[in-house]
Amino acid sequence: MTPQSPQIPADVRERIIAAATDLFEQSGRETMPTVDAVRRAARVDMNAASAVMKEWRRAQTAQAAPVAVAVPEVVQQASSAATATIWQQAQELANESLRSAQAAWETERAELDAMRQELAEAFERQAGELDATTTELAAEKAAAEKLAQELTAVRQELAAAQEQAHTAEARAQEIERRAGELRTELDRAHEDADQARRALADQQKAGQAVAAQLDQVREELATVRAKADAEREAHQEQRKAAAVEAQRMAERLTAAQAERDQAAKATAQAREEAARMAGQIDTLKEQSAALLARITPPAAAEAKPTRKKPGGE
Repeated sequence: MTPQSPQIPADVRERIIAAATDLFEQSGRETMPTVDAVRRAARVDMNAASAVMKEWRRAQTAQAAPVAVAVPEVVQQASSAATATIWQQAQELANESLRSAQAAWETERAELDAMRQELAEAFERQAGELDATTTELAAEKAAAEKLAQELTAVRQELAAAQEQAHTAEARAQEIERRAGELRTELDRAHEDADQARRALADQQKAGQAVAAQLDQVREELATVRAKADAEREAHQEQRKAAAVEAQRMAERLTAAQAERDQAAKATAQAREEAARMAGQIDTLKEQSAALLARITPPAAAEAKPTRKKPGGE
């Protein structure tokens, strides 16, 4: 089970997962929803959407089981039967481990590429929104400058009216009425200017918030790239380990062949030694028979009767 990302409220996480599941079902469970689409649907920030979407996508993807590297029992049993069979099974095991590691790496790389592409598209959209906000701020700033110029003109008119009041007593009431109107317009202009300044400050705060969000997106991109590099190095180490294991099994096979040849040679020597000893035994038997025949008297000499000498002896 994938651990949950810290510092994300439970209600925000639930909204993101619900939005992702809904968009995935709408596509017929054929296309994974993008991070930006989920962020808009759940109405959350890019950081939270990216972190939870990473967990959600991993939960949707089946994890591949690791391939055992140890020599199986069938290889051990077949080692005494045929050398070619052992070598073929060793190669198949090494290739299977390499293919499994390569498939897992390709899947992870495709997921990271898709995530990086989505983040890049979201970054471009945020940049466009920032440009639009900057344009609006420039337009509002120009309007504020124009309003300031109008206020300056009003002040100049008021000063001129005050000067004319000293020279034309008959127009005093008209000038006072005009001055009152100008004061009203000036107050209204001051209020408009204050509102414009407040709006400009709000826009500046919004621009700063967008800039901070863009910085977070850049940091997330850097983190994703660093993780991709680390995982690429890990897969390379796995391939090296599989190659070393295949070399080790080849060395074991060579040693087994050498032991077999040595045993055959020892057997041949033992046969030669047995034949030589058999010849020696036959020779000893013949020599024993000849010696026995030489020391044993003939049977006819023992059976011949003894003649008596004359004289009664």
